Amino acid sequence: MTHAAHRECHDAGQAEILDLEADVLAAHLTEIAAWLPLDTAPRQIVDLGSGPGAGTFALLDRFPEAQVTAVDSSAGHLQRLRDKAYGRGQTKRVRTVQANLDEPDWPALGTPDLVWASASMHHIARPGQVLRAVHDLLPEGGLFAVVELSGFPRFLPENAPDDRPGLEERCHAAGDRVHAEHLPHRGADWGPMLTAAGFTVEGERRLTVHIKGSDDARVGGYAQASLQRIRHAVADALAPEDLAALDRLLDTDSQHSILRRSDFAVRTERTVWAARRPIPSSRSATTPPAA
Repeated sequence: MTHAAHRECHDAGQAEILDLEADVLAAHLTEIAAWLPLDTAPRQIVDLGSGPGAGTFALLDRFPEAQVTAVDSSAGHLQRLRDKAYGRGQTKRVRTVQANLDEPDWPALGTPDLVWASASMHHIARPGQVLRAVHDLLPEGGLFAVVELSGFPRFLPENAPDDRPGLEERCHAAGDRVHAEHLPHRGADWGPMLTAAGFTVEGERRLTVHIKGSDDARVGGYAQASLQRIRHAVADALAPEDLAALDRLLDTDSQHSILRRSDFAVRTERTVWAARRPIPSSRSATTPPAA
């Protein structure tokens, strides 16, 4: 398989999980968009690392007068986003830009009132450079919203009798070791980094996510796809017994299949930081009168 074909296959698999995640966690994304400290509704929004568009469409729904520029490095993700915009009759409100955010020179993105980055900043190799670029992109008083998951979601119940007790935690520990080099900022506290880049952090909020599979049929597909992705990432790092147990969870014909359980759920946390590019104080307010 060529590098391009491998990238296309990877992007397609990632897009599938992102779409499933968007469906399952849609209410939480809507809640975050409604929480943002905005005095007026933004008219121009940039969605950095948009993927196939979960944040883009949440923002379009929240701000019906806004236009969104969706930026991503994946052509496949952006095509998927454009297809959705066409299906929703929103093509005139969406512009897509393919760009690598780690590159020093970004393409023209206009002058947004709001920049949104959901589950994308932890993929950035040079966060300081990117945060400063966002700071310079925004006008004075413009808002930057950073939304991040605490880590890969958990699906199996804690402290419950199981085929292999502790399996999911060991899978996550192996995944953390595998990704430590490539995703060193996953789970980071973005507040200090935003401040260092010149922003004023006006709000931070953590949302706890716990959605039972028995309450939402979409959770099963999300759990199945997510555990399959974990398996692909950590197969070489797991003990043979754990790998076999994980395969039983993923085997839809097995009595141990995740889809046959009534006790699985999505468990994770989302944190959002709302940071503003400050408006400089006027000289008259900061300079004492002459003697």
